[in-house]
Amino acid sequence: MQYQSTRDKTQKVSASEAILRGLSAEGGLFVPEQLPRLPEQRLERMVNQDYIQRAQEILGDFLSDFLPAEIESCLKSAYGSGKFSGSSIAPLAKLGEDAYLLELWHGPTCAFKDMALQLLPQLMVASAQKSGDGREIVILVATSGDTGKAALEGFCDVPGIRIIVFYPEEGVSPLQKLQMATQEGENVFVAAIQGNFDDAQTGVKRLFTAPGVIQKLKEQKRAFSSANSINWGRLLPQIVYYVSAYCDLVRDEQIVLGDPINVCVPTGNFGNILAAYYAKQMGLPIQKLICASNQNNVLTDFICTGTYDRNRPFYATTSPSMDILISSNLERLLFHLMEEDDAAVRELMESLKEKGRYTVSPQTLARLQADFDGGFCDEACTAATIKRLFDSYSYLCDTHTAVAVSVYEAYRARTGDDTKTVIASTASPFKFPHAVLSALGGETAGGDEFQIAERLAELSGCQVPGQLAGLREKTIRFTEVFSKEGMEEALEQALPNA
Repeated sequence: MQYQSTRDKTQKVSASEAILRGLSAEGGLFVPEQLPRLPEQRLERMVNQDYIQRAQEILGDFLSDFLPAEIESCLKSAYGSGKFSGSSIAPLAKLGEDAYLLELWHGPTCAFKDMALQLLPQLMVASAQKSGDGREIVILVATSGDTGKAALEGFCDVPGIRIIVFYPEEGVSPLQKLQMATQEGENVFVAAIQGNFDDAQTGVKRLFTAPGVIQKLKEQKRAFSSANSINWGRLLPQIVYYVSAYCDLVRDEQIVLGDPINVCVPTGNFGNILAAYYAKQMGLPIQKLICASNQNNVLTDFICTGTYDRNRPFYATTSPSMDILISSNLERLLFHLMEEDDAAVRELMESLKEKGRYTVSPQTLARLQADFDGGFCDEACTAATIKRLFDSYSYLCDTHTAVAVSVYEAYRARTGDDTKTVIASTASPFKFPHAVLSALGGETAGGDEFQIAERLAELSGCQVPGQLAGLREKTIRFTEVFSKEGMEEALEQALPNA
């Protein structure tokens, strides 16, 4: 299988090259030339497999320049080494009659990003070995909170790789910031920036394509790659857990093989829900993809109107991983919806860059709305949903999951669609203890994040994950703040001899 760029489809690369490069030279994102199929008989075989076996089956189709033994080794290192609590890796929790929470936060950093970022370093090392050019890989990451820590954890002290994470100084939760600032490892660097996530993401993309920076790295025998979901190696593992969830529903006799499901995803950069779209295109019986946004509802408006417009107020919310106005992975979806018209994609992305907005054709909008529905949830609704779930089901959820549940409930009330629905639950509630405890009516005054987490545990009867509680004892290593124009300065500090 070859991969092509969304902005120049004459650019063809192998899977390992797409993973190593992250971004195409002209700024496009790599997508597979064709998608493998998941016919019913193949899904039937996967029902009784474990998570690693299902992943092996799916990844094997996409990673055609990897040997089966290489893929198996990568998967066992990622998921079979005790880094995830429980054997199911991504368990389902039933919520009422027709909804299921897909818990994607049982990994080492308590967020869904672990599902991909425990595997991506393994794939990248294997890809680098295939290239054989001996270059050191420099991973650049922009994060709205969870990606940064998951990437740092995954790439920590991996030979031949350095990782630099940029996050908005005031745009992550205190625990998220502490997770990154205390990161151990000789090959890691963390930089706060004065700005929001979109500023960090734009700055990373600028570094990726700056000729002077690229030339300097070349002289140092280094090359950039990415651990954001713009990297196909980040997105690919996310397809697996939607397929696995469907198989679990069949195994547990909640549905019959072939029955349709809906999928609802709290969405910021559009990667997580795009993975579900790919699963649907491969043949997984997904009926509707419900895109859930917080107050930064640029995606909701786009799905409703066909106009993407980032010229709007930016809100710092209690669901910070969704505080995004430029959803990078939407570019991949546009490429598919517009029948792989790379020139049209370039035009839209240029309009977004220059004017901050674009409008798709009526035909493209119709194709979008055939698969997607969208809704958003404000801060009051997020808090109310957290309390309602706990009062009704004794289920404690984080702010991002609450957004998705609220949007799902509104979608069902509006449409009458009672199709069984998988809702992506993306983070432990203890990553956002202040917001969750406040929503439950608990006392949040007069305590640090650890004390508030302990109060939340006492009130809810749930246990604070050890990897979060243990942050109290860790040394803070990274404190420097850079301007959004000073990210190249941070790069120079992060790379010895740069």
